[in-house]
Amino acid sequence: MTNIVPIQVPKLTMAAVEGTFLGWLVEDGATVEESQPIYTLATDKVEVEVESPATGVLRHGDAVDDEDYQIGTQLGVIEVA
Repeated sequence: MTNIVPIQVPKLTMAAVEGTFLGWLVEDGATVEESQPIYTLATDKVEVEVESPATGVLRHGDAVDDEDYQIGTQLGVIEVA
């Protein structure tokens, strides 16, 4: 059975309510390790590489580069076997 772990926009600063998705660092369908950087996100104060929440297969969602997303928005998933 495959478990699904959501990839969500994290709260990067106390004042942040959204972040700008700058792009995936890993291709769709690739195997990733927990804590491996998988995408880049920016706020008005900081740009960071966001790490995978689990080890498994990365599945990109519908996130569009350079678009703003609310904190908690699901950008993709990790399929954990």
